[in-house]
Amino acid sequence: MTRMEAPTIPMPIPSDTPFTPGTITVRPVSAFHTACILAALWALVKVLRAARWRMKTTQLRGPPSTSIIYGVSRDLVASTKSGAMYEHWAEEYGVAYNIPTVLGRSAIVLCDPKAIAHFYARDTWTYVHTPLALTSLENLIGRGLLWAQGESHRRQRKSLTPAFSNAAIRRLTSVFYDSAYKAKSAWDAAMESSKEGTAVVEVQNWMNHVALDTIGIAGFSHDFGALNGKHSIVTEVFDSFGSNPKASAFNKLLFLLAQVFPVLTKIPTQRKKLTNKLNVTMGEISNDLLIRSRREKDMNVSDTDAGKSIMELLVKAEDQDAELHLSNEEVLAQMKVLLIAGYETTSISITWALLELSKHPNVQTRLREELLSFGPDPTYDQLKANLPYLDAVVHEILRIHPPIPEFTRVAAADDVIPLSEPVCTASGKMTESISVAKGTFISIPIASINCSTAIWGPDAKQFKPDRWLTEEGISGKAKEVQGHRHLLTFIDGPRTCLGKDFAITEFKTVLLVLVKNFVFELRDGPETGVEIVRGILPRPRIVGEGGFGVPLRIRRHE
Repeated sequence: MTRMEAPTIPMPIPSDTPFTPGTITVRPVSAFHTACILAALWALVKVLRAARWRMKTTQLRGPPSTSIIYGVSRDLVASTKSGAMYEHWAEEYGVAYNIPTVLGRSAIVLCDPKAIAHFYARDTWTYVHTPLALTSLENLIGRGLLWAQGESHRRQRKSLTPAFSNAAIRRLTSVFYDSAYKAKSAWDAAMESSKEGTAVVEVQNWMNHVALDTIGIAGFSHDFGALNGKHSIVTEVFDSFGSNPKASAFNKLLFLLAQVFPVLTKIPTQRKKLTNKLNVTMGEISNDLLIRSRREKDMNVSDTDAGKSIMELLVKAEDQDAELHLSNEEVLAQMKVLLIAGYETTSISITWALLELSKHPNVQTRLREELLSFGPDPTYDQLKANLPYLDAVVHEILRIHPPIPEFTRVAAADDVIPLSEPVCTASGKMTESISVAKGTFISIPIASINCSTAIWGPDAKQFKPDRWLTEEGISGKAKEVQGHRHLLTFIDGPRTCLGKDFAITEFKTVLLVLVKNFVFELRDGPETGVEIVRGILPRPRIVGEGGFGVPLRIRRHE
């Protein structure tokens, strides 16, 4: 029987198309189609992430958005009383609430001591810098302690800790006194040339110089000479931030949008140019000081009494065999951090102290009486234990005028945050904890919490040093705040300010010398207005003055 074969039908092949048996011809996809596919994938990922976030994050109540683009972020940036806005929202929505931010994003605001303690305990690990914070910090000071997170942060912090021990600060107290007395001598000279026996002093400028010379000598064994009138490029660049302290509408817009698109911080605005110049200037100075310290180490001429000084620790940490090795980039970044922190935060706090004492002459008089009755300049240990009213004034300034008013982190992992009191969710249910998904933004309004009436009592907004003198002066709710003296000013947890005791001791020393010797008054009378302007950090300024002007009238105490 003959097998029938099915006929074979040949596939037509165009005469101009080469054909190789067993191959498939792939047509190229246009760039447009590729872009559409990528855009669709990106949108899908965003939708899936948003869905996951909504499923895993407690949906809280909060203020309505006032802008499709900016949420409530523009209102907070534009307001001179953002702390009051946060406090009002906490009263209305509870100790944890949600605020709409830029381009549809949102952030959970924590105003609860228990929740904040939980948050701080997990800082640098579960809660990390936002992309904008990382970009801004790297642009300004490099990948140092402020920028680092997790294990890198632990290693860098541990390498610097010995330089800020009680023993180290005890040795440095004489440096703080020296800077304070240089300012006193210059002010004495200014009054001698005055017929009235008084002088108007631009105190913020002087406190900048005090802070810079102090950190130069205490940190790097280098005298910038600012208090002696010596010109320094670093003081020039720092002071240039005060040439245009009012942010333009364009700069505010960039700042807000950079929260979503950090690359916008690269746009060469005037502030960006100043930041770059400051970074380069601090880098050159730090490198010169580092080279000098290496040379001294090789020649064995370093100060043996300061075996744990900042510079010696940094130079030792550069060694490849060091237990806590720091790269050259990290060493230079630490030096920049110390320069900025030493210059900005301390000078701002002392300026606020002199302003508040000028507005409250009774407090100023009482403080001076304590200082004069004590007698000779106190030692480090006496500063800590034997001058209670000085301590009260300093901590009241740190409470109502924290140099950093708020900050935001982003969750690097899912978490559950406990609350000390229940809050009502968006669905109307009460909850004693909130779930947060990876990618959730968490904000801590430091200035608002430090002055919250719910936490500090009905007199929370008042400048009242007496509250620090009795156990009853600190309310029960304030005692629940975990942080230095129940304040959030120095943060808490792994990121607690390493230079806290350094800053407080310098603050007390300078204030002591100046208040013992001079009486401070507002130049234009008790109704003089004070406003907040933008430097590297927010700074006070007398209304009507340029730059960071804080002119006060001084006279010798007789």
